Amino acid sequence: MVQLTRRMRREWPLHIMLIPGLAFIIIFSYVPMVGILMAFEKYIPTKGLFGSPMVGWKNFKFLMDYPDISRIVFNTLYIATMKIIAGLIVPITVAILLNELRKEWVKRTFQTMVYLPHFLSWVLLSGIVIDVLSPSTGILNEILGLVGIKPVFFLGDNQWFPYIMVITDVWKEFGFGTIIYLAALTNINPSLYEASEIDGAGRWKQTLHITLPGMMPIIVLMLTLNIGNVLNAGFDQIFNLYSPQVYESGDVIDTFVYRMGIEQAQYGFATAVGLLKSIVSFILISASYVLAYRVANYRIF
Repeated sequence: MVQLTRRMRREWPLHIMLIPGLAFIIIFSYVPMVGILMAFEKYIPTKGLFGSPMVGWKNFKFLMDYPDISRIVFNTLYIATMKIIAGLIVPITVAILLNELRKEWVKRTFQTMVYLPHFLSWVLLSGIVIDVLSPSTGILNEILGLVGIKPVFFLGDNQWFPYIMVITDVWKEFGFGTIIYLAALTNINPSLYEASEIDGAGRWKQTLHITLPGMMPIIVLMLTLNIGNVLNAGFDQIFNLYSPQVYESGDVIDTFVYRMGIEQAQYGFATAVGLLKSIVSFILISASYVLAYRVANYRIF
């Protein structure tokens, strides 16, 4: 008890600093959770949250019987999994290549260029992507036309759409991941490279036997933490780029909830879908933190 009192006296400024953030979370994250009640009722806006008739598990049963739900879940898992895998491979590769550059100004310039899209919203970037991939005026189709390939409607083709989502997402975010892995590279002891050079190891063998093993704790950590995002395929990106033409391959859980809740006013059903997704995501996030602790010795507190 005495140690706890001393610790509180020593750390009370830190606890005071937490109050604004804690208040923000309570007001905007916990108080709105009362709306979960809509998942168990036939919500009528004029009657309000507590005046609408209760329907029990009817919304969840309707969800299980919904004809397209399996396709929507598959699209979500498919796109999200590809994003996680590509979001690991590309930043790791770029970080290793940047680490090999000896001119610091070149390294910093390239790092800034690839990091810039991370700060831009998909509302802006979607316009750029649409212009680049346009079947009539897009620069990519103009290049394809020069080699005799017919224009491709990338954002209107179910075969291409998921891959375009992955490629554009990696383009936007790999700069941020590169910084993380560059920081991991700074923790590798330079004497290991010097010793390997004496033993006759070239750049490839140094990368294979020193660089990658040295980065492995961060790689494992990022992979395990991303497991919790396997049901988040990227609402902002897909919502700004998809159309009814690609619902078959591009419709994910979040866009489905938006259409059901906002466009079709099925508030109870949309809430049920969102609640089920949140429960599964919570389980996956909890499991990912357990894995991160056991595999990479990562702790939240």
